[in-house]
Amino acid sequence: MLSEPIEDALNEQINAELYSSYLYLSMAAYYEAEGLPGFASWMRAQADEEREHAMRIYEFVIERDGRVTLEAIDSPQTEWDSPADAFEAAYEHEVEITGMIDDLVALARKESDNATENMLQWFVAEQVEEEATAQGILDKLRYVGDDGPGLLMIDQELSQRGGADDSSENGDADSLE
Repeated sequence: MLSEPIEDALNEQINAELYSSYLYLSMAAYYEAEGLPGFASWMRAQADEEREHAMRIYEFVIERDGRVTLEAIDSPQTEWDSPADAFEAAYEHEVEITGMIDDLVALARKESDNATENMLQWFVAEQVEEEATAQGILDKLRYVGDDGPGLLMIDQELSQRGGADDSSENGDADSLE
């Protein structure tokens, strides 16, 4: 059984993961409008993955006889100054989510909730990968700058990412690394 503070925090994380999905879907729409279908495809796959993260926590709460309470999802940003600016926002968002996961782990330890702490270790490892992937793509974008051919090469590379179903089998996000 989950303590009230753990249940509340896990519900907050479910909402944050759903917001992440919504944000990445908004980024996909931005990239579509910019004529970068590879970036858009990558972000759509990322949106699917974030929804799976929310559902992973959702199922855990249910399994632990908790109550899932869904809240309204804030509207995400819809415009960015450049493709690199959007990826910078994605990276910063992943850093924020990492902080939330770290806070959840600390709360689970404080509450002596070993099961929740154990479940969260998957997310700890996932966030390391999420940040590294976003940072790697961002580094490439910074390197090419506004160079059209370089941007199109990255777009082509990002189009090679599989869907969320490809990553769910092994728990790893597809990446360029």
